Amino acid sequence: QIQLVESGGGSVQAGGSLRLSCAASESLDRDYCLGWFRQAPEKEREGVAVIGIDARTVYGDTVKGRFTISQDNAKNLLYLEMNSLKPEDTAMYYCAAERHCITTYFWENGPSFGVMGQGTQVTVSS
Repeated sequence: QIQLVESGGGSVQAGGSLRLSCAASESLDRDYCLGWFRQAPEKEREGVAVIGIDARTVYGDTVKGRFTISQDNAKNLLYLEMNSLKPEDTAMYYCAAERHCITTYFWENGPSFGVMGQGTQVTVSS
């Protein structure tokens, strides 16, 4: 089964930027939904951004225009570029992958039979 390892988290002041990376143990260019999810303390996990099998991207309303999801198939990497960070972006960020998925379901529920990494912490101070 594919394995995912996130990196790039850290502490930043409001208005700053971070780029998260997710390294996959195998190629991501075969029928995968890929995405970033986050969970803040005492809050439910929420979708941040996903790329569907059809390459359609979906972003959460709170990150539209600030975050960009992308992938580098040659390097088996998934990225999340985060700009204009806000304190409310503070959370543990997880990347996820699932084959043969339905983009909308993956966005709303995360991976059902896929995998999720261990997460990387992002802390934004005001």
